[in-house]
Amino acid sequence: MASFTLDSRLDGAVGGKTAAALERAFGMRTVGDLLVHYPRRYARRGELTPISSLPVGEPVTIVAEVRRASERRMKNRNGSLLEVVISDGHGDLSLTFFNQAWRVKDLQPGRRGIFAGKVGEYRGAKQLAHPDYQLFDDEETARLTAEATANLPIPIYPATSTVSSWQLQKIVAIVLDGLGDVPESLPDDLRARDGLLEARTAIERIHRPASLDEIEPARATLRMQEAFVLQVALLQQRAFVRALSATRRTPGHLLERFDAALPFARTPDQLDVGAEIERDLQGDWPMNRLVQGEVGSGKTLVALRAMLQVAQDGGQSALIAPTEVLAAQHVRSIARMLGPQLAPELMPTLLTGQLTAAERRKAALRAASGQARIVVGTHALLSESTTFADLGLVVVDEQHRFGVDQRESLRAKGSSPHVLVLTATPIPRTVAMTVFGDLDVSTIRTMPAGRAGIETFVAPLAERPGWFARVWDRIAEEVAKGHQAFVVCAAIDAEALTKDDTADEPVPEAAGETSRTRWSVVQVADVLSRLEAYRSLRVATLHGKMPSDEKDAVMQAFARGDIDVLVATTVVEVGVDVPNASTMAILEADRFGVSQLHQLRGRVGRGGVPGLCLLVTEAPAASPARQRVEAVAATLDGFALAEVDLELRGEGDVLGDAQSGARSSLRLLRVVKDADIITEARVAAERVLADDPALQRHTGLAAALERNVGMAERAALAKN
Repeated sequence: MASFTLDSRLDGAVGGKTAAALERAFGMRTVGDLLVHYPRRYARRGELTPISSLPVGEPVTIVAEVRRASERRMKNRNGSLLEVVISDGHGDLSLTFFNQAWRVKDLQPGRRGIFAGKVGEYRGAKQLAHPDYQLFDDEETARLTAEATANLPIPIYPATSTVSSWQLQKIVAIVLDGLGDVPESLPDDLRARDGLLEARTAIERIHRPASLDEIEPARATLRMQEAFVLQVALLQQRAFVRALSATRRTPGHLLERFDAALPFARTPDQLDVGAEIERDLQGDWPMNRLVQGEVGSGKTLVALRAMLQVAQDGGQSALIAPTEVLAAQHVRSIARMLGPQLAPELMPTLLTGQLTAAERRKAALRAASGQARIVVGTHALLSESTTFADLGLVVVDEQHRFGVDQRESLRAKGSSPHVLVLTATPIPRTVAMTVFGDLDVSTIRTMPAGRAGIETFVAPLAERPGWFARVWDRIAEEVAKGHQAFVVCAAIDAEALTKDDTADEPVPEAAGETSRTRWSVVQVADVLSRLEAYRSLRVATLHGKMPSDEKDAVMQAFARGDIDVLVATTVVEVGVDVPNASTMAILEADRFGVSQLHQLRGRVGRGGVPGLCLLVTEAPAASPARQRVEAVAATLDGFALAEVDLELRGEGDVLGDAQSGARSSLRLLRVVKDADIITEARVAAERVLADDPALQRHTGLAAALERNVGMAERAALAKN
């Protein structure tokens, strides 16, 4: 008799000790949580690869015997390296484990088992780093060796040091044996049209396929389930917003005066997006719009015009930015754009956690009284002590730095205020549909006239180490022309870099066996102080751990031209506008993502001065890290790079953890490859909700939404 449902607690299904281990390792609490932890690949015992012919770079599964195991301290980093040699009788293979000396108790000479992992190569010898393995008991050896000729697929699960793939396989089998009916979340007509499986069958076959042929139909069904449930959740959220009544905000003399004083003509895209926002602010329900555009495309201008429209009848706007530096930059930029006539009327006010108590009280009072019609801040805007007289517009800058619940908690400080989300990280269409499907999307593609552009070059130190000196010379040459430069580093100091290293790097680097240079702000500043060409140059440093007033002072000094070379971390990634900055060198460029490199590069070439970006890397030619760097050098089109970023990094990294609830629950859906599935799911979701908005006739779908849409997101919706 079936005893479990997807909502059953795991401790009741597999016991308290096992459930606790699963929760610690993977955050699993229910049977449903366990069953969406799908195998990442499958092996067949009948096709086990001999060690002598293992293909480098490919995942393999082999049966072998432990020959020897030894532990040693690593040379260039903290920790130990456990090296195990296994043999299948025809060849030997090394296994490496970092900081896991305890495994030597299991991996004793003479023990046999099945080992699975990706084949790497180090100093000409093949090896597996952190492989999955299952050791055989003596009485099992004969039986499992015989099974090695069978064709039954072996599921290989994402695992940890405490819960192995093999343990997961056994736990899942126990749960599947006791699992009852699984309610259908997909509409019958959609399942029939696409030839999809029943939900219970799909779960069974992805975890316990009788043959390799059963796996893909199961994946296809579960992939569509993910897409469909996500789209229903996003459409429901949009419907919730549109069910609210909004205060209509009509443009008037404030906007007219601002437009008349603009010293330049707005671009066609700025005009089009501005018109969309103007209409939204006069609509029956709150605006919920995402504006995406390249660095310097005019998103701040578009947002400020919306603020002026809201301010016309006394309404207030709150702009939340991810960093203190960016918030301060926004206030200065907004005041400058408003000019001496409008700025005193709207009183743009900064509200951050780093203000003194007296400054913060003054800013909070301006917001609460309605005197400040534009309030710019960081997370301090979300605190309970921050209130508004009439919050009519919420502007979220760099949405990828904030979660949905943060956006909605700020929105809750007003009576159904309008929301405008800005991002300079271009979003591919399928990501926009998947992550921001509750928002209307506008795009500013055209750039303002007068920009000199940016040239980008890779300095490949692995092949041409002599080019590093030329990087410093090139920066000095630009400064000699009267321009300024950035040098961007991955960390503040060398000690921090060591602590940040992880064992997930390629094996030679993770073992600390190479002398690859690690650059930090402190180290670079020291190097520059000893270079002859920099003796007369004004070099300063900037990083996130500096006090807020100190960071702001450095940025203002750089903007005034009092600093020639600014050595910084990625704190300069957004919001830094210095038209005289012509050059940027990004050290260890392969440590950054594609979008981040593109964002950083956007800090130069902002005025009439041509921009130069030097991407310095020791990553080997043709490596994935080098591919990322070369992709950025190949184009200035951020939208094209966003697609490349998805292809190279995968959706998990691009979507990020900040998007709570359903957005981070994607297991099989891939927003690049599965664009057609997402589109089909969107249409099907619209049809279902149009016919049954409360999902009274779709109980399985309603249950799936409860399981897959996070509590934080539900709470955020309730705040509306």
